[in-house]
Amino acid sequence: MPESVSLERRKVLKQLGADVVLTPAAEGMKGAIAKAEQLLAESPNAFTPQQFRNPQHRDPQKDDRRGDLARHGRPGRHPRGRRRYRRNITGVGEVLKPRKPSFRCIAVEPATSAVITQARAKQPLKPGPHKIQGLGAGFIPDNLHLDIIDDAVQIADEDAFAWARRAAREEGILCGISSGAALYAAEQVANRPENRGKLIVAIMPSAGERYLSTALFEAS
Repeated sequence: MPESVSLERRKVLKQLGADVVLTPAAEGMKGAIAKAEQLLAESPNAFTPQQFRNPQHRDPQKDDRRGDLARHGRPGRHPRGRRRYRRNITGVGEVLKPRKPSFRCIAVEPATSAVITQARAKQPLKPGPHKIQGLGAGFIPDNLHLDIIDDAVQIADEDAFAWARRAAREEGILCGISSGAALYAAEQVANRPENRGKLIVAIMPSAGERYLSTALFEAS
């Protein structure tokens, strides 16, 4: 993983028995992926789940009451462990849109690395540095289907931090930086005149405890 990730993320992996290999922060997620592929080629009987390529990384949601969705996130497992589930915006859209045609998927990405917006506009991708860990890998993953996305909201680093802090102090939700970005994006979407009276859903899968050593807690 990039050397810019929080100390907590590194320690959790080490506690689980992993050997943590850090890559230069300037290379971003692409550098970490390249290193992982190198280690995979060099390691007998190795396996990688291919977070950004695996088509199974989607999340069926079936609540037809939902209106718009401000979404970010990474693949994972069902919290009860009974079935594999998929929790990225592609899976959400593929399941909900056929059931509710008015449903809209809205992506959230760093303002300084808005590659989804660029890709949807058929522009060259120009990724940039940002501090919203867990969001904005700087490229379009193979398992992200752009045709599912109806809009993309760009969030500045400082706003992601500010809204994550607000969630903790005002709502008692200790969330991570990227969850703060999703919250602020949802607030902007909810304030659009055409969304008056609609239900806006923002998914927040990141826990604040993973970012104790980051700037998220500097103002606490």
